[in-house]
Amino acid sequence: MRLKTISLPYLNSISPTIESTALKLSEEQGELCRAIGKFRGMNGERDGIKLSDGEAYEEITKELLDVAQTAITMILVLEKQYDINVERYIGEHIEKLINKGYVEVLE
Repeated sequence: MRLKTISLPYLNSISPTIESTALKLSEEQGELCRAIGKFRGMNGERDGIKLSDGEAYEEITKELLDVAQTAITMILVLEKQYDINVERYIGEHIEKLINKGYVEVLE
């Protein structure tokens, strides 16, 4: 199994809660969809912003990282405030992906 590790920081200048982070996740997901919609010409704007392929992919990547940061922040809130064993759930998540055939285990 190949792994790609992306490290994202703890956000230490804010005090996120599950509720505030869930709302933020929805906001960031909406911004990701907007970026994808503009790239695909699905935003309904007649004279809207036209993005080159490269610009669109850059915008999508930036928005996707915002989604990832917010999701990681929510996991860290669960870990810190509710003593959730994140490593356990990561293992279960990987097993689920393997069982569904999404990940091939290389030996």
